[in-house]
Amino acid sequence: MLINKAALEAVFTAVKTTFNNAFEAAPSVWDKIAMKVTSTSSQNDYAWLSNFPKMRKWVGDKVVKALEAFKYTIINHAFEATVAVKRDDIEDDNLGIYGPQAQMAGYSAKQWPDELILDLVNGGFDNECYDGQFFFDTDHEVAGESVSNKGVAALSCATQAAAIASYGAARTAMMSFKDDEGRPLNITPNVLLVGPALEAVALVLTTNDRLEDGKANPYKGTAAVIVDGRITSATAWFLLDTSKPVKPFIFQERKAPVFVSQTGEENDDVFMRAEYKFGAEARGNAGYGLWQLAYGSTGLGA
Repeated sequence: MLINKAALEAVFTAVKTTFNNAFEAAPSVWDKIAMKVTSTSSQNDYAWLSNFPKMRKWVGDKVVKALEAFKYTIINHAFEATVAVKRDDIEDDNLGIYGPQAQMAGYSAKQWPDELILDLVNGGFDNECYDGQFFFDTDHEVAGESVSNKGVAALSCATQAAAIASYGAARTAMMSFKDDEGRPLNITPNVLLVGPALEAVALVLTTNDRLEDGKANPYKGTAAVIVDGRITSATAWFLLDTSKPVKPFIFQERKAPVFVSQTGEENDDVFMRAEYKFGAEARGNAGYGLWQLAYGSTGLGA
């Protein structure tokens, strides 16, 4: 192939099409458990998570909810995935090898928010959220009292008693959460998030009429199961309420993933290494939303 501007434009138009098609077709899970916040600056402050208003009877002056002295900021970062295309391969019309790479770049770009959010889930026992406590912790302070959204029970469907002590205890804890005025938050757990090792147990708990001991399953239909191989623990499991406008996790998007290419002959990479480049660029980050909307168990029993 004779390399000129028109030829290069044709090559990279085809690569971009492959990238975009793979991006559109790639699966994604983040939007099932996280909310998207569009960012317009280098960072966003989420101090408002510490205190949000709830309707009350209007008697006298309105009661203004003041933000607590918490500071929780999510800083945007740049992300990229880049592939080098050798000029010799263009000259030899040997471009088939770059199709799969373009597809993987598109797939990876679509999965970028998933990677961010699931990293948060894995780190929830060790990373702080807006109140300065670990996201999954035993001593979140609410109205001067310690409230826990962390457990240690192994997820179990072996017996009705074991199911109640694990999955049931998590549901009860979440549904009992109150605001700083002592009013129930009406948390409704609806997603059970697990890794591959707990898939079978999670499905039995949420879909079977009976548990392994033959007794009735009181939790059938109480949650949708999400299984993801990026959950790194074989024992940890997570119960979430994703039914509210605010979600347990935040995907902060500053710049959505876009296809980029570097094709100019005057470029140093072309002159020195006979390489053109294409790939994806994005900018954003992720962080924790309301801890009250999530419960995590290490599953270690201690």
